[in-house]
Amino acid sequence: MSLINEVKARMEESLEAMRREFATVRTGKATPALLDTVRVEAYGSSMPLNQVATINVPEGSLIVVQPFDKSLLQEVEKGILQADLGLNPSNDGSVIRVPIPALNEERRREMVKLLSKMAEEGRVSIRHARREANDRIKALVKEGELSDDDGRRQLDQVQALTDQFTGRIDDMMDAKEKEIMTV
Repeated sequence: MSLINEVKARMEESLEAMRREFATVRTGKATPALLDTVRVEAYGSSMPLNQVATINVPEGSLIVVQPFDKSLLQEVEKGILQADLGLNPSNDGSVIRVPIPALNEERRREMVKLLSKMAEEGRVSIRHARREANDRIKALVKEGELSDDDGRRQLDQVQALTDQFTGRIDDMMDAKEKEIMTV
């Protein structure tokens, strides 16, 4: 059964990666996860924003970024601009305010298309894990290490996992789409 557990773990990883990607998609509501992809040049290397600053959401349409080191204000602002998130940070000398603009209908539809693409990549990743598991099971049956019946049972279990995880991706996609399309 370790093969089934291995497949399940790979599918969980794919789902978690997709969940992280979904969190970076703007919904019109401020959330610290929007800035997860931001990298800042600090202390001679490129670092994630959350390692050089605190990120707060005081209200639904504003993110406040406060660098631990005030000398990094310009670099943090530059990092947010370079992340190409469509956000315009403003620096007041001690903190950086990032207003989250409301999404128009056209932009919402673009976001849904982007989500669909991300969801399909997640499904492909899960199907890839299924194909690898199926190939390994078939090889074990061919080598005689698994009986035909056990092989068939394991193939059925892998397919059931695949169906379960693609269903979870669809549920995540539907929830995020609803969140984006809500005005």
